[in-house]
Amino acid sequence: MKILISADMEGVTGVTWPADVLPGASQWERCRHLFTSDVNAAVAGFFAGGADEVLINEAHWSMRNLLLEELDERAVLLTGKHKSLSMVEGVQHGDVDGVAFLGYHAAAGAEGVLAHTYLANSLTGVWVDGTRASEGLLNSLVVAEYGVPVVLVTGDDRTCEDAKGYAPGARSVAVKDYVSRYAAVCRPPAVTAADIRAAAREAAALAVRHEPVRRGPFTLELEFDAEHLAGQATCVPGVERCGERRVSYTTPTMYEGIRCFKAVTTVVAASVEEQYG
Repeated sequence: MKILISADMEGVTGVTWPADVLPGASQWERCRHLFTSDVNAAVAGFFAGGADEVLINEAHWSMRNLLLEELDERAVLLTGKHKSLSMVEGVQHGDVDGVAFLGYHAAAGAEGVLAHTYLANSLTGVWVDGTRASEGLLNSLVVAEYGVPVVLVTGDDRTCEDAKGYAPGARSVAVKDYVSRYAAVCRPPAVTAADIRAAAREAAALAVRHEPVRRGPFTLELEFDAEHLAGQATCVPGVERCGERRVSYTTPTMYEGIRCFKAVTTVVAASVEEQYG
């Protein structure tokens, strides 16, 4: 049994503030240890549940945040940027039995600690066929096309609630409770590690590949916080304006959908001015 852990950072134990997750910021170095602790707890749980392999795909910002020297030595780490499937890179090779979304967060425009969708700001909402989409929902649609179930989700309580919509059978662990975008009631690392380890052990039993799910076509709509960003997004072929600050595109598969989304967010991020956005 092989498990892929897609590891993001905003939904990690103790993280509540931009400086906790931005490389080089004041609290980032400290929170890297918390991040690695949550990941190690999941690794231990999956191996206790019968996993033979665990691949961790770094999915946050620079994708170079986890501390390899502190990682459970039974796992392997895919670190660094520019990967075809970004947050769920590795699922496409046909050997993954289950995926864990660790340290995930709520969608842009929704309640949740450090809530956003791919871009920390600029994107105020993303919808798939009319449903507000978190990174969890988007990535779940990608992995479903490879017949791989989402078996575990960790993050704040709003993240766990969101997961009920796209992975109702998955185990979930709330490591903190939402108060505001930059505040939460946090559980200590020893407590969250035990909870994650126990949930991962149970989740291993859910890691069974099934027939790929073909649900397309999908229509994605993106809303930005500034008009010019919508204009810049239409530089990507197939992306059209559908409002003053909105664009949309239709894609036959979510594999193509997430790659187009990645292109749009890359173009938009490069179009943001430091002071005026």
